[in-house]
Amino acid sequence: MKFSENPLRRKTTVEAERKIICYIAASLDGYIATEDDSLEWLFEVEGESDAGYAEFLKTIDVVVMGRRTYDWVMEAENGKFPHQDMTRYVFTSSGVEENEFVKFMDQDIASFAKALKANPGKDIWVIGGSNLLHGFVKENLIDEWIISIAPVLIGKGIPLFQELDFKTHLKLNSVKSYGQFAQLHYERK
Repeated sequence: MKFSENPLRRKTTVEAERKIICYIAASLDGYIATEDDSLEWLFEVEGESDAGYAEFLKTIDVVVMGRRTYDWVMEAENGKFPHQDMTRYVFTSSGVEENEFVKFMDQDIASFAKALKANPGKDIWVIGGSNLLHGFVKENLIDEWIISIAPVLIGKGIPLFQELDFKTHLKLNSVKSYGQFAQLHYERK
């Protein structure tokens, strides 16, 4: 299968292996939110277009997030979950429940990811938050990282990466600028 030069315009069929991708924004000092889950600092930054977000959404059909991220999304979207045309999972340790928007999960991340990748479909988006990403990183499950860096130092908050006791090497695919954002696209070596 031939891919276009745009790294976000990957396959949209089952012809290639599904990838687990983290598409996320972070402050220059490495935080994805303030300690109280605020992203106001992010929305104050001048951007350009949607930073490739709409193109990225065309390449995925599964969304995976942590409970705090889900709660933030539901509040920000006034109770209407976006991405309703996709399969949606929320990892939580505070009880498993069901609703019309998502399936709540409390299971081993590695076996969950293996099962997802074994099924046909598009790529899989791990949105966040930090605890869920840490679980995926510990198991070396993230195939690609698309990180938009905002030119803001927030000093403290929820880190993109929690402390690790091992190295993970990545390959830089591209660097793009969208207004004041620098978007870094890496893949696992």
